[in-house]
Amino acid sequence: MGLTKEQLLQRLQELQIQFSKYEHPAVLTVEAQAKYVGNLGGGLSKNLFLKDKKNRFYVVSALADTKVDLKVLSQRLGLGKGGLRMAPEEALAEILQVSLGCVTPFAVVNESARDVSLLLDQGFKTQEHCFFHPLSNDMSISLNVRDLDTFLKSIGRDPSYVDLEANPAVGKDQPPDLAALVPSGSIVLPDQPGKQSSAEVPPRDGNIVSVDNKSKTVPAKVVKPLVGNNSKGTLDKNVQSSRSYADVGQLVEEILHKTSKLLLSEINEETIKIHGEQLGTTVSDKLQKHLSSDFKNLAMMFKNTAYTEGFHAGTHHQPRR
Repeated sequence: MGLTKEQLLQRLQELQIQFSKYEHPAVLTVEAQAKYVGNLGGGLSKNLFLKDKKNRFYVVSALADTKVDLKVLSQRLGLGKGGLRMAPEEALAEILQVSLGCVTPFAVVNESARDVSLLLDQGFKTQEHCFFHPLSNDMSISLNVRDLDTFLKSIGRDPSYVDLEANPAVGKDQPPDLAALVPSGSIVLPDQPGKQSSAEVPPRDGNIVSVDNKSKTVPAKVVKPLVGNNSKGTLDKNVQSSRSYADVGQLVEEILHKTSKLLLSEINEETIKIHGEQLGTTVSDKLQKHLSSDFKNLAMMFKNTAYTEGFHAGTHHQPRR
């Protein structure tokens, strides 16, 4: 279990760091936070939890009005234009061990985040004090940059302040200026409960079907013709349980429903403000990631249903000799 809010505040006190704390209802956006502490002066922060294609993770902490272009930042890290994207929500719990809306520079305190790179906005240095959530978004604390540095150094971090709005040229003779901040190691998330691997997909009737790119899909259990009074009832029950997947129209409706639901969940005021013109690319990436396995499973279920019903038809309609 990660450090709690109370434990973090205790550690700050042990380091003799001066801070002020302000309790408020849980907030998910900078705008919501500003309603409670925005009139106190100082800099509000927005924080992004990002990952690259090699499963290396980054926390980017910036002043609320700093414009962070992920494509530019990705190039400056040497990852190409599309090398950075928002980290999946499950990574918050596994790596930073915080909830949604609680990402801050303090979130790298846990051992599970030791390989996460932290990029700080150099604009923080222009502020008398800055506001961050102390691992929980129902409180904000204010402290100056020197004290933030003291905390980060106490956990073995060398603070890296970056001009996040800069857009230096990157090319053959101009290497990426932030390449040194790319983590040396990747982080592999454990398999999530309830998620199916690409190697095994349970069809509607519960049998395991092995999937191999080099061979055809083969049921793990060979279906044999059933003989006797109970055979027809058993087979009909299995076919009935997967009836919806034998209907192409219903299959398409389910695909559209899943797509629409995820699409609407990804587009909100916060994501529009964070991603701007890159929102389409970000949402597209998430749709592909989250729906790919679902669609493969649906297609496999449909295929298994066709196989089962084809077998059912064959056992009841023998060709005449």
